[in-house]
Amino acid sequence: MLQTALLAIMDGVAQASVSFMVAVGLSLVFGIMRILNIAHGSLYALGGYTAAAAGLWLSAAWGDGPWLYLALVLSALVVGVPLGALIERVLLRRIYGKEHTLQLLITFGIFMMLEDAQKLIFGVEPYFNDAPLAILGTMEIGGIYYTTYQLVVLPLTALATMLGLAWFFNRTRKGKLITAVIEDFEVASVMGVNARSVYFWTFILGATLAALGGALASPTTSLVPGTGAGTIVLSFAIVASAGLGHFQGAAVTALLIGLAQAFSVHFYSEIAAVMPYLVMTVILVVKPYGLFGSPEVRRI
Repeated sequence: MLQTALLAIMDGVAQASVSFMVAVGLSLVFGIMRILNIAHGSLYALGGYTAAAAGLWLSAAWGDGPWLYLALVLSALVVGVPLGALIERVLLRRIYGKEHTLQLLITFGIFMMLEDAQKLIFGVEPYFNDAPLAILGTMEIGGIYYTTYQLVVLPLTALATMLGLAWFFNRTRKGKLITAVIEDFEVASVMGVNARSVYFWTFILGATLAALGGALASPTTSLVPGTGAGTIVLSFAIVASAGLGHFQGAAVTALLIGLAQAFSVHFYSEIAAVMPYLVMTVILVVKPYGLFGSPEVRRI
């Protein structure tokens, strides 16, 4: 029983680390731009597919080595930066301040286009490259052997991302300008802050974080069509549980939901698929604005 519980904890932490990477990007985009980006899931999937394809090519050309980990990061940049810039410049910039219904329809349309592009580029066969996982091997904790990549690399990457974002928003001039835009777009614009530029770079950062989550997850799972849809639903559950726009709280709710799902898998698998949404429902019934959210005053 104790070993099963320990295994569930390790599974939950590993899952939460990847989920946080995606959810924090989604929360960041909503917190600053006030856009619920459904296309976020497709960016996750494209990041994963690109990382797996690049890893397979590098393994065939040069063999397995440390360059495979660099490929994970570069794949996220290759997907997140150009796609994020293109989507924001061409489509989203036209709908700032519009009704959320229109924003949802636009981002859903982007999601569908990216899903078709994914099938066109990578086909419908599963992609899987576990070389980054295999290189680091396993480690033993409490009599349980677990992959070092999932137990160490993923949590440390998620922690570094959270600390990096906190440092950026609290300690840098650019971060404080972004915070000013979050608090009041109009006042920030009057004071000389280029809010459009803030939106542009924010969306690129959010898109890159989504792609990075997919890239980091690619050695641990088989990538198939539909991966992005499942990811965006789970990410919305994490973000809603934390409070929309509260990207630091997303770390806590990602861990809470990851652990709840992992324990349900090991102890009561019948409800494992719905456990994240049960947790979200309980949280929102008790705190309608999320664990860390609060009511906002809206200008009418």
